Amino acid sequence: MKFLPEQGDLSAAVIGMGYVGSATAAVLADVGVDVVGIDVDPDLIDRLERRRFRLSEPGLPELLYRGLDSGRLRVTTDYGPVSDVDVVIVAVGTPVQDTELVDVYLRAACAELSKRLRKGQLVILKSTVPPGVPRKLVAPLLQGDGLTVGEDFGLAFCPERLSEGRALHELRTFPMVVGGWCADSGAAAAAFWRRTLGVEIVPCSSLESAEMVKLAGNWWIDHNIALANDLAKLCATLNVDVLEVIAAANTMPKGSGNVNILLPSVGVGGSCLTKDPWMVWRAAHDRGLELDTIPVARKVNDSMPGYTADLIIEELARLGRRPEQAKIAVLGVAFKNNTGDLRATPTLPVVSALLRSGAEVAVYDPLADPGEVERVFGLTPVRTAREALAGADCVAVLALHDQIAAIDLVAFRESVAPSCVIVDGRAYYPRETIDRFRRHGFAYRGIGR
Repeated sequence: MKFLPEQGDLSAAVIGMGYVGSATAAVLADVGVDVVGIDVDPDLIDRLERRRFRLSEPGLPELLYRGLDSGRLRVTTDYGPVSDVDVVIVAVGTPVQDTELVDVYLRAACAELSKRLRKGQLVILKSTVPPGVPRKLVAPLLQGDGLTVGEDFGLAFCPERLSEGRALHELRTFPMVVGGWCADSGAAAAAFWRRTLGVEIVPCSSLESAEMVKLAGNWWIDHNIALANDLAKLCATLNVDVLEVIAAANTMPKGSGNVNILLPSVGVGGSCLTKDPWMVWRAAHDRGLELDTIPVARKVNDSMPGYTADLIIEELARLGRRPEQAKIAVLGVAFKNNTGDLRATPTLPVVSALLRSGAEVAVYDPLADPGEVERVFGLTPVRTAREALAGADCVAVLALHDQIAAIDLVAFRESVAPSCVIVDGRAYYPRETIDRFRRHGFAYRGIGR
């Protein structure tokens, strides 16, 4: 097969050992691919070599260390090994600033690759980009040393569609979307994923179609959460439980499934949902098309941290406490449950607003790196839930990791203030749990509850 050996063991280089790259490298090494992970950050490579991986993803550090120990995975800052592999997977960061792609990392990676690519190799781009970037930016840069894409080397786009906390499972089971520069490129990429991960392949007719798949998915998620957040605000004014409304609404058959309203929360964070919709908006805007739903959904979801902070202050007032008199225990500061990821976490503006109000804030997150919490929040996190809860007038549950869910707040009733409110920003406590809180003297308030 053109651009991929038809038989024998496969080798790959993964460019960018961040969240997506490290997960991809670890899983490929685990299934027998000879992998070299390349990153320009020497500190990241040094930590990996010393088995000090910083990302909190269940099972990922152990899988990386197993690959390193077996020799199936090597890590380096040197692009030299690129020339020796069958497949090059590009997974560098592609941030967005003011709705525009910051392409400096992608350009730098392509420039380095162009010096080392050889005939017969396959390049797979997994970094999320606006539609058109692989054809208009990546391909010309890779051809810089005289090779021709589609003739001398293959180029395909296979969007990453991983969610924090489930990345390894999803890599091994989710269908892989494949769009190629040409038929040979697409066929080679499809064959690579079939031979390595054994997953279902979803072929797309062009690079651009594959590029839009992840963007469309995250556009839908962001828009759906915005609907849920607005619904929660309305339910709060009607004194009805938004979770009850959503559960009932989701029983309605529609299309090939059911209505599927997602859940409201303290806000939307992470590196994808906060940027991918803007990539779509910018792509449309640059082509003379204005998309109205994206700015509206982004505005709604960006409003939720302020809404949550106001809710906390409002509940303290019901208990007769001014913010400057109150201690607030924030349990969970990551952007979602069961991850330590602080990228664009919505808990940051909540904590910042509470600090501006004069409140004392103690933050606790068993998954987040303490140094990273201190750098992002400007607060030293407490080491235990007990320390966070001691004397608290409000317990704000903003990320319900399994370790936090295991905390019996009632068991700490004597540790918190006599009048204490539990504010549920993402725990979705069931009615029987809420009733138990109230029987033991806690007030309770949730988003839309």
